[in-house]
Amino acid sequence: MTQTSVEHASFTIERVFKAPPERVFRAFADSAAHDRWFVKADNWPVAEYRRDFRVGGREGGRFSQDGKTFYFNETVYLDIVENRRIISAYTMAKDERPISASIATVELVPEGSGTRIIFTEQAAFLDGLDQVDYRRRGWEQLIGALAAELGEKAEAA
Repeated sequence: MTQTSVEHASFTIERVFKAPPERVFRAFADSAAHDRWFVKADNWPVAEYRRDFRVGGREGGRFSQDGKTFYFNETVYLDIVENRRIISAYTMAKDERPISASIATVELVPEGSGTRIIFTEQAAFLDGLDQVDYRRRGWEQLIGALAAELGEKAEAA
């Protein structure tokens, strides 16, 4: 019998953008903007990708950095409040072997004329194939790519 394990973890990343909540939300909702900062942010070739940004809608893709090892993502949008909140559940797999299951919440809180983004992920990392440090770093890079999409510095000030 194969050994299995589950590591439960959560993390939160906060960052303030100069852009108002409407503009930050649009970077998530607009397919072309989302494609630039989220799908193609790490320059990995995209083998396939689809997206339906609405409550109950699904997003998924298959990506490979080297053409040999493929990562799969399957997402369902659970709650979307325009300009304020996005909640999704997603799974990740490596070469079709599940590596994690997560609930991710993006909160957009007005702060002055800008926006405080609060990203929280609650995850189950499976069989030692993924871990919270990798996932957190990945999301920090994605939020940096979001900043660049908004015309701001990729690194947090």
